[in-house]
Amino acid sequence: MAQIPNLDNAPVNLTSVREQSQKELINILKNVRGKKCLVIDPKLGGSLSLIIQTSILKELGAELRHLSAEPVQTDCSKIVYLVRSQPNLMKFICSNVNNDVSKGLQREYHVYFVPRRTVVCEKVLEEEKVHHMMSIGEYPLYLVPMDDDLLSFELDLAYKECLVDGDTSSLWHIAKAIHKLEFSFGLIRNVRAKGKASVRVADILNRMQAEEPVSSPDMLVPEINTLILLDREVDMVTPLCSQLTYEGLVDEFLHINNGAVELDSSIMGQQEGKKMKVPLNSSDKLFKEIRDLNFEVVVQILRQKATSMKQDYTEMTTTTQTVSELKDFVRKLNSLPEMTRHINLAQHLSKFTSKPSFLGQLDMEHTIIESQSYDICFEYIEEMIQKQEPLTTVLRLLILFSVTNSGLPKKHFDYLRRELLHSYGFEHMATLNNLEKSGLLKKQESKSNWFTVKRALQLVVDDTDTANPNDIAYVFSGYAPLSIRLIHHAIRSGWRPVEEILKLLPGPHLETKRGGFSNSPSYDTLSGASTNIAKVTDGRRSLVLVVFVGGVTFAEISALRFLSAQEGMAYDLIIGTTKIINGRTVVETFMEKMG
Repeated sequence: MAQIPNLDNAPVNLTSVREQSQKELINILKNVRGKKCLVIDPKLGGSLSLIIQTSILKELGAELRHLSAEPVQTDCSKIVYLVRSQPNLMKFICSNVNNDVSKGLQREYHVYFVPRRTVVCEKVLEEEKVHHMMSIGEYPLYLVPMDDDLLSFELDLAYKECLVDGDTSSLWHIAKAIHKLEFSFGLIRNVRAKGKASVRVADILNRMQAEEPVSSPDMLVPEINTLILLDREVDMVTPLCSQLTYEGLVDEFLHINNGAVELDSSIMGQQEGKKMKVPLNSSDKLFKEIRDLNFEVVVQILRQKATSMKQDYTEMTTTTQTVSELKDFVRKLNSLPEMTRHINLAQHLSKFTSKPSFLGQLDMEHTIIESQSYDICFEYIEEMIQKQEPLTTVLRLLILFSVTNSGLPKKHFDYLRRELLHSYGFEHMATLNNLEKSGLLKKQESKSNWFTVKRALQLVVDDTDTANPNDIAYVFSGYAPLSIRLIHHAIRSGWRPVEEILKLLPGPHLETKRGGFSNSPSYDTLSGASTNIAKVTDGRRSLVLVVFVGGVTFAEISALRFLSAQEGMAYDLIIGTTKIINGRTVVETFMEKMG
C-alpha cells in the first residue's frame, strides 16, 4: 500500500499543491544531467516520502543516500545535496567534500536548501573553504500534505525555538506557506489569531500580501474563507494529556512518523525479527472509519466486523449461494487485509492501555485537570520521582500540574527541582532551565485562571458517552480540549463573545478582514450564529483553514473532524500545523543533557 496519501477527497485541490512540489524536485534533478548521487538530510527523507515515489527519483538517474558524518559511498561524479537550512548539517557537507579532496576525487557539487538558503549556512561553507566549489539553489518546500485535510509545515522545533531560543524564523516560514496556498486558492478574507506567535504570523502574512499581492478577480470567490491561527502556548494542557482516540493512542505508544508506524513484523502476525512500515492514512478505508473514535469503541467495532465475517463464511460453506451473494462475499474478503492489520494493532495497543501504570496516569491527569486536590497530585508526582519512573513521563505530568496551577509555590518548586536532579542526575539541569525559560515549569507568581477558564468553556464533561458522542470531550474521555473549544467559537461567531476568556489566556488576539468585499454579506460567511452559516455562492461548504503554531495532537484533529461532521456546521476544515505532537514529544523537544 502506497505511503503517499490519496488526496482526492480534500476540500480544495491539495493534489495540485503536491504536484507542484514534485515538479520542482524533478526539475532540480533534470538540471543536473546524467547520473548523480542525491544525498538527502534524513529528516527530509520522511517528508519527501509523502510527496514523491523513490522510483521516480531513480528513473531520473539518481542514486539515493542519507547525509551523515560518514563520507558518501558512490561512483557518481555529481553530488546533489538536499538539506534543511541548518548550520549543523553544513558541517557534514564540508567533511564530505574535504574527504573527496583529500582522496583527489574531482566531483561536481550542488547544494539545494529547503525551503530557502540562509546567510548563516552559506557562511559555514565559506569558513570551511568549500563554498566556491558548489552551485547553490533552493527547493521551496514549505508544506507537505499528510492527508486530505492535514498539512504539515515540517517545523519540528518551532515551539522551542520561539519560546526558549528567541528564534522566530519559523513564523516567517508559516506565513510563507499560507501565502503560497493563497496563490493557489485566493486571498483569505477573514483572519482570527490568538497568541503572540499567531498574531505575528498574521502580521507577516499581511506584509507579504503588500509586497507580493495575490490578485483575486472580482468574480472569483476565494476557496478558503477564514484563517484561524492558534499558538500552542495558549493551550498547553491538551497535548500533555494522554490521547484516547485510536490514532492518538497509536502515536502515544508506537510513534506515527510521516503517516506510517514502524513495527516489529511479529506484531502484525508475520515472521519475527523484521521491521515493517504500516501506512496510516485515509487511503485505508477501515482506518478512515475508526481513526477518530475513542479506542474502547474501536475494539468493539473490530470485534463486530470479525464476527460478521465469520458468520458470512459459515453461511458460504453450509448453504448454496447465488452469484450475487458470492460477489458480495468476495467484496467483503477484499477488506480482510485491512481488518487483520487493525485487529493486530489494536491487540498490541491493548497491552499498553490495560497496564496499571497507564490507568494510574490517566486518573492523575483527570485529577489535575479538575484542579480539586493539589496535595494528592503533588504527592503522586513526588512518589514518581522517588521511584525513578521514566523522566519524560514525570515531566509530562509535572508540566501539566504547573500549567494548570500557573506555576508551583516557591517551596514546592525548589523541592521538586532538587529531587529531580538528585534522582535523574545533574546533567538534566539544562532541560529544567529550558522548561523554566519557556514558562512551562515555573514558580507561582499569581493565582491560576485555569478553574475559571475550565468552567466558562465547560472543559470537563461528566458522563461522556464515548460510543455515541455528542461532545468533543470523547477524545480524552471527559476532557474537551481547550484549543478546540476556542476554535469552535472563532468559527461560529468570532472572538467577541469569548473576549473575557481570551484575556485570561497567554498572548494577544486579533480579528481582521483583508482585501475588498468587506460590506458584502455573502463573504462574511462565518459571522452570526452557527445556524446562520451561509454557503459559498455556488453551494459548496465554506472552508476554514485552522493553523496550530507549535504543533497539534491527533486527538485535537479528531475533535475538529467531529465538529465539522456535526449538523448545523456548514463548513469544511483543513488543518495546518508546524508538526504533529504528543505529550512525550513536547517534553523531548525541551530535553537537553549538559556535557
